[in-house]
Amino acid sequence: MLEVDPNSAVAPFEQIRVQVIEAVRSGDLVPGSRMPTVRRLAEELGLAPNTVARAYRELEHDGVIETRGRNGSFVSATGDPTRQQAQLAASAYADHIARLGVDADEALAIVRSALGLPAQRG
Repeated sequence: MLEVDPNSAVAPFEQIRVQVIEAVRSGDLVPGSRMPTVRRLAEELGLAPNTVARAYRELEHDGVIETRGRNGSFVSATGDPTRQQAQLAASAYADHIARLGVDADEALAIVRSALGLPAQRG
C-alpha cells in the first residue's frame, strides 16, 4: 500500500507520513486498523527501521496513529485528527487576528501568502 520514491526530494519518512494520512482521510485505513510493524514495513520498503520508526513517531505525535506497546501501532480510534487540529489552529488564528484588530480580508491574504497561494483578486 505504501511506496517510497528513492529519487524524490522528499525524505522517505515524510513520504510514509503523508501516505498514511492520505490513506486515513480516504478511508483506505479505517480507525482501529493495525499498522505493520516498523521492522516489517522497513523490510517491505527497503528502508532502515529508524526511518519507519521516525514516520510512526510523527504520526503518533499528530494523533493519526497510536502505539499500544507490544500490541503494535493502530490507526487512531478517532480517525483523521488532522482536520480537527487544523480547525483548532484556524480558530486560534482567528481569535488572535481579532485581538490584533486585523480585518478578515487582510487576515485571509496573510494566510494565502503563508500557504504560498496567489493573492486573490477581487
